[in-house]
Amino acid sequence: MLGDSSKAKEVFHTTLREAALRAAHGELPDEPFWLFRDARWRCLEASGTDLQAEPLQLDAHELTPEAASQIEHLEPTQLAIWISAAPDPQRTALALFYLNEFDYREILDLTELKLNELSRLLALGRRQFQAWLDAMLPQRPDL
Repeated sequence: MLGDSSKAKEVFHTTLREAALRAAHGELPDEPFWLFRDARWRCLEASGTDLQAEPLQLDAHELTPEAASQIEHLEPTQLAIWISAAPDPQRTALALFYLNEFDYREILDLTELKLNELSRLLALGRRQFQAWLDAMLPQRPDL
């Protein structure tokens, strides 16, 4: 999320240290995903003080049946790099969606988005991702 492993480690350690202190004082929240949300806010805070990329209008293509085949040809780091370039909260929504570990209610809870906003961000992100896939891995007859 930060694009810098040293900053990510710092946020990770700070988040865990704070959680340990809260646990020692019996102050852990009862809500699920509080640790994820806390880490996300720390990342946003850390990235908010850095230089931000200029907004970029990305092409968007309709999703194709060949998308799954195209994705199979990607290295996991290529997907991670593409997602990390998205603006937040779209970046967080796409990362949680493509991790395939969270259902929509959990993603809504973690991102603190409304359903229509999450849906819009995911749909736009998937169409932009399809355009990127088409540029990186043009349709081949064997796909």
